Amino acid sequence: MVRLWTGRIVGAWIVVFLAWDGAMKLLKVNMAVEGTVRVGYPARLVAVIGLVELLCVVTYALPRTSIVGAVLLTGYLGGAAATQVRLEDPWFLLPVVIGILAWGALWLRDPALGRLVFATATARGEM
Repeated sequence: MVRLWTGRIVGAWIVVFLAWDGAMKLLKVNMAVEGTVRVGYPARLVAVIGLVELLCVVTYALPRTSIVGAVLLTGYLGGAAATQVRLEDPWFLLPVVIGILAWGALWLRDPALGRLVFATATARGEM
């Protein structure tokens, strides 16, 4: 029970944080536009990036599509990390940590996910 609720709480914090970030971009809040331009993306793409982020977050937040959402968020956050690495910004670890927490929250809510991901080839019936 503790494991389930820990996963729900961690997942909820991720959803709130990323939804807030995506909404700021979608609404073209000055801070979001400046930050996006500072890392090398054109201002005209800020709303599109925000929309993509929000679609990934909604997919992650819905229980039926949470694993697909985690895959999508992994791609989105991977792009964010790559951008930060390109800029030699030490904050590149933040999207990496958020991605790890997103998957960790799913694993805490459903231990079968861990068995699926970490199963050996023999246990999956291969060979």
